[in-house]
Amino acid sequence: MAKNRIKTIVFASILTLLMTSVSLITMPETVKAQQIQDPGGISGPLPLGVTPNLTLTTIAYMSIRPNPVGLNQIFLVNIWLHPPIHVSRLHRNFTVTIQKPNGDTQVIKMDSYQGDTTAWFEYIADQEGTWKLKFDFLGTYYPSGTYILKLAGQPDAVYTFSQSCYYKPSSTGWQELVVKKDYVALSWPPSPLPTDYWERPIHPNNREWWPIAGNYPWRGTGGGEMWDKLYPRTNPYWSAQYNFIPWVQAPNSAHIVWKQQENIRGLVGGDMGQISLQESVAFYPNLPNIIYSGRAYQLRTKVLEGKLAQVWQCYDIRTGEIYWERSDINPNQIPTYITYVQREYEVVPGETAFMRNLAVDLLYVGGGRFIRYDPWVGAVKVNVSISPLTTGTFYRDPYLLSVQDLGAAKAPNRYRLINWTVVRKPTTPVTYGIQVYNNISWPISSLPATTDFNAGVSVYTTGISHPATGVAIGQRLIGIRLKDGAVIWNVTTDLSTGLETFFSGSTAVADHGKFAVLMNTGEVKCWDLATGNELWTTPLTSYPWGTFGSYHVQSAYGFYYSSRYDGVHAIDWETGKVAWSFHAWTPYQYETPYQVNGTGVYSFHGGGLVADGKLYVAATEHTPSEPLTRGWRLYCLNATTGECIWNITASPVYYSRSFFGVVADGYLLISNEYDGYQYCFGKGKSQTTVSAPDVVVPKGTGIVIKGSVLDMSPAQPGTPCVAKESMTQWMEYLHMQGPYPSEVKGVPVTLTAIKSDGKVIDLGTVTTNGFYGTFSFAWTPPEEGTYTIIACFMGDDSYGSSAAATAITVGPPPKEIEIPEMPEIPTPTDYTPILAGLAIAIIAVAVLVVYAIITVRKLRK
Repeated sequence: MAKNRIKTIVFASILTLLMTSVSLITMPETVKAQQIQDPGGISGPLPLGVTPNLTLTTIAYMSIRPNPVGLNQIFLVNIWLHPPIHVSRLHRNFTVTIQKPNGDTQVIKMDSYQGDTTAWFEYIADQEGTWKLKFDFLGTYYPSGTYILKLAGQPDAVYTFSQSCYYKPSSTGWQELVVKKDYVALSWPPSPLPTDYWERPIHPNNREWWPIAGNYPWRGTGGGEMWDKLYPRTNPYWSAQYNFIPWVQAPNSAHIVWKQQENIRGLVGGDMGQISLQESVAFYPNLPNIIYSGRAYQLRTKVLEGKLAQVWQCYDIRTGEIYWERSDINPNQIPTYITYVQREYEVVPGETAFMRNLAVDLLYVGGGRFIRYDPWVGAVKVNVSISPLTTGTFYRDPYLLSVQDLGAAKAPNRYRLINWTVVRKPTTPVTYGIQVYNNISWPISSLPATTDFNAGVSVYTTGISHPATGVAIGQRLIGIRLKDGAVIWNVTTDLSTGLETFFSGSTAVADHGKFAVLMNTGEVKCWDLATGNELWTTPLTSYPWGTFGSYHVQSAYGFYYSSRYDGVHAIDWETGKVAWSFHAWTPYQYETPYQVNGTGVYSFHGGGLVADGKLYVAATEHTPSEPLTRGWRLYCLNATTGECIWNITASPVYYSRSFFGVVADGYLLISNEYDGYQYCFGKGKSQTTVSAPDVVVPKGTGIVIKGSVLDMSPAQPGTPCVAKESMTQWMEYLHMQGPYPSEVKGVPVTLTAIKSDGKVIDLGTVTTNGFYGTFSFAWTPPEEGTYTIIACFMGDDSYGSSAAATAITVGPPPKEIEIPEMPEIPTPTDYTPILAGLAIAIIAVAVLVVYAIITVRKLRK
């Protein structure tokens, strides 16, 4: 069973992730998929004095790849025998002897796989020179009797053999392996991460794309070298308070790919004056709950057969194209998670050899039910009761935590924390059953959102009120260990002043082994999860509006992100210092009442979302007054520096406390309260055209190459592609009734001419006209012949690349026209006397004619 290096690395990485501790809650051991029970003894060498019913000759085989191999590189050894054996049997003690160039010898022994008599291992070539390897099969005896094969998720397979069998020993003899100092064995070239427009499905040849191929929402377990590279100082475990999405790309541009109106919004006008339409039905944004494999799953309200109905839709996140919609699904049981189910087969004890039957389902847990949906057509695959539980926290796929209430009579052990999952039933490979792995006594009635699963501690908080005030004057914090439910510390804030209260419990987060929360006075306080000791306090960011914040928090990249009415702030988890602050300045002092150091700012009350090194957050306030504030914007900030990458006019859904968007595959979907549209931001397709004269032009004649680069996104097909720095104004003009920009920058186009003989001429780069998307370039072909002219737009953060080609033929130069010499002009003759005489003669004749006519008339009389 040959294995390649890359596959082995992938399996090892997955196995490492699966073996990672989730929270200090005891997890079940992986069930080994195949086990053999020999009847009355262990199969092995032929016992003395035993004559088997059948004796078979064997042939040993061994492959060493690659050969030669480079020093300190890995080589693979595959070994196998002929003939094969029954699936319930395996050969024991396959023996491979390795002799290194310095004389060192190592013997490796291993059992074969069941049925196919194969085995394999990898080894590091740590010495230069010629190695020798030999595979010896020592022979195996199988007595008669019953053999039992155990398969995970299936009934035991029982096989009975009435006769015994012996497979005779065999050997490959010595084979040589050459190890060279500077030799590098070739392997499949890695696929770099895409920077151009890309689509689903991702071809398996592009396996290196896995770090960007994640989905929304995330409930996995991170960690490892790639995690640390992409998400430094970020907790590898999920929490609802982190609002962080790993393994995805997020848009670097304000480019709108498509949009769809979700509700009637905007200025009402007329009798209503300047009031904007804001309805309570839009308290929460209408967005997808799930994005899987580039497909968004969303509940929408529409009219079907004359009646109002809620339909569950599946559509393409890149185009908005609807794949299907279903109205026969309970809208209260729409899935909100993605779960991955896979069977692991440990053919060699202690080693995951391969995986089978990977299934991806959409998951709903609540209302006492556990429901799995097929993501392809939305059909219900499993719908089972989880009674006596009603719901659960899907804290790590496929594990859930639920708190069961046993009733007051069971106090002080009234509550139990149940760790459970849905797995394949032990008697069938196709259905699912709930399996409870463990449960512990739990001191409170719920699992707090302020749980650090990496540290294994939850923090329960409650306000401390006083009869004299009727409101909270302090807070109690209780640390609870996940492993056993023990209360490990219990502290209160200073009650003597009445100032030590939380701004909101939703600003609290447990991360990095700490608990931090925004206080009513604008400071952020932090306690140690292990001891309950106070670690640091972040001072007020500005007076006075730094005391007002959002009912939301984000945590990633080593920062606690706090949105306030004075801006957005990143607080370092280690020191408590403000690492950076972002202010949305406004030059219009009368537009908002908020200011920092005398300069007007927009407030941030809604939540944010962190993904791909970026923080997405929008300006808004708690209860917007009318007329609605102008100038609120969605901001994309660098999550580690606070630099604004892009922004665009957008208002969060009225009174929204959480972020009004989702992200995956490089696309961000948001709901905009200003106009009621759902917008999708990200990279769209482009189209390049090019043309040149379609007639043969003589050599030495200048030509004009013309073309265009157009945006083919569904939101604005056929409009010009524009530069990133012009994108915000251009999108606002096209979609949000923004003013026509006074300046729009185009995109660069590379022009290349290729002569029919293969000669390549770089014509240079031109920039399109930003308003029209066109370009032109004057060029004089240097030689006769046919040229292919290529125009290429390389793409950018807003558009995928595109190119086009045309052709032109250059003929010989025009022939010179020969002009004949002019003949010599003779000297002119003086005709004056002749003309004078002729004139006198004519006059004389005329007089005679007149005289004759008169005479004739007289004679007639």
